[in-house]
Amino acid sequence: MVSMCKDRAMGVFAEDGRHRVAVLVRHGLLPMELGIVHRVFGQAETAGGQRLYEVLTCAPEPGETRTDVDFTINVRYGPEALAEADTVVVPASLQDYGTDDGCLSAEMARAMAAIRPGTRVASICTGSFVLAAAGLLEGRRATTHWKSAEQFRRLFPAVELDANVLYTDEAGVLTAAGVASGIDLCLHMIRCDHGTAVANEVARRTVVPPHREGGQAQFIRRPVPEPRCSSTASARAWALEHLDRQVTLRELASCEAMSVRTFTRRFREEAGVSPLQWLTQQRVERARQLLEETELTVDRIATDAGFGTAASLRQHFQAALGVSPSAYRSTFRGAGAGDHVGAAASGPVGAGAAR
Repeated sequence: MVSMCKDRAMGVFAEDGRHRVAVLVRHGLLPMELGIVHRVFGQAETAGGQRLYEVLTCAPEPGETRTDVDFTINVRYGPEALAEADTVVVPASLQDYGTDDGCLSAEMARAMAAIRPGTRVASICTGSFVLAAAGLLEGRRATTHWKSAEQFRRLFPAVELDANVLYTDEAGVLTAAGVASGIDLCLHMIRCDHGTAVANEVARRTVVPPHREGGQAQFIRRPVPEPRCSSTASARAWALEHLDRQVTLRELASCEAMSVRTFTRRFREEAGVSPLQWLTQQRVERARQLLEETELTVDRIATDAGFGTAASLRQHFQAALGVSPSAYRSTFRGAGAGDHVGAAASGPVGAGAAR
């Protein structure tokens, strides 16, 4: 299971309250990955329209940086930006694909050494090679692009590589598998920092799904249905409208006029997880949203999210996020709210919460 965020991001915020994100680029940069970080974090705002992040691009040496396409970028900042950052993101470079020693260049080593202890550090795609070479992933779970997995394992055997997930979060050191999962990872960090509502609004502005669980398979053999084959999208949409009740595999399959066996196989091919795993993920996400945005008790949230009982909600929430519902609410709504929820949840389970 991917280790999810348990607290707001660590780090010193700028005087204006904005969180500083530094993107460390190298020659051979994949420009799209740089754009993802600027676009996603740049869209995060308060309800009053104030930007929540300041994003800077830096390089081991300021100046012209080559990309993997027919243009260069002019990088204004050097490693000094890393020393002032609350989050550092390292995107991929063509340099990663030809490496055979697993070591950082002297200039990259100096740049990585400028990062303050406690700073959140993330990579996109094969940027994970940099984090591993710097010793940040040793003994941790991480991911990288599936095509580079064997090379990564050979160079960094002390890292617990999982090439079957979209992203990982290991106590402030994060890795994303590729370009699209880089978007998922940035949204995950925003969700950890400022809650589901802010992350969902960024997703809407960027026109991407608001949440894909990090543990989903990154490489699906058939990511879209074959021509003239039915999708399971209608069943997923129907399920999201009925999360507060028990949803059976037979009901989901009937939405697509499939047998349960065919539906289950097709669903896993398209979503990367089983229908029941997907339902649990969506229910946890619904519970997160209700904990952040409402004053509902844990009993009521358990019912509305489809867990039935507060005990079931706590069990699934702890398994997915590593914290209790009341502790999670305290993170985003203040200690008082958490105390209130804890008191409400400690009472008898309401009769309406029967599963």
